[in-house]
Amino acid sequence: MLETLGVACSRGDRTLFSQLDLSLGGGRLLRVMGANGSGKTSLLRILCGLRSPNAGEVRWRGASIASSEAREEFHRELVYIGHLNGLKDEFSAMENLAASAVLAGMASDPVPLRRALERMDLAHIAGLPARHLSQGQRRRVALARLLLAADRPLWILDEPFNALDAKAVALVEQVLAGHAAAGGAVVFTTHFELDIPAARIDRLDLDHLDAGGGQPC
Repeated sequence: MLETLGVACSRGDRTLFSQLDLSLGGGRLLRVMGANGSGKTSLLRILCGLRSPNAGEVRWRGASIASSEAREEFHRELVYIGHLNGLKDEFSAMENLAASAVLAGMASDPVPLRRALERMDLAHIAGLPARHLSQGQRRRVALARLLLAADRPLWILDEPFNALDAKAVALVEQVLAGHAAAGGAVVFTTHFELDIPAARIDRLDLDHLDAGGGQPC
């Protein structure tokens, strides 16, 4: 579903990666790896269309996301959660989830919102302003968007496990594995070793790209 063809990314005078070719189909997870500063976040933003590559192109279902028509369809089928949670401190957990759902064009009915918070073990703090939540709770509020987006085939997640305890990590692992099992695709970065069947995970190490271009291994 998702492809890059000869994608390059630079920061100033430094080339982070070049000639990056990858292909990700449904039912797969792609873990993007590399040292700090290797371009992991930049790559995810390129894959989302939030940043233009210095060379090459990103395709969704065979069409370049640089075209306005393809980009609109792509964004309707995409969920992106960056390393920042994007919560408003004065909004409650429920209000933040509802606002993010509306901005993403998803349903904001109270029942699925409550169910998403319950699944993330947040029902007891649903009415609390975000300023009173721990970093782990804030991260789980942001990730609860995934439970509203099971019908969106592509999830792109930047360090989704940051600030989570072991119980929450296991829960998010189940959510990602379940999305892949249902035919979805996930691109993510993490420093954690995950308990997801290795047969479902491809790896792209930006520190060790093949000379002829990056290929998941």
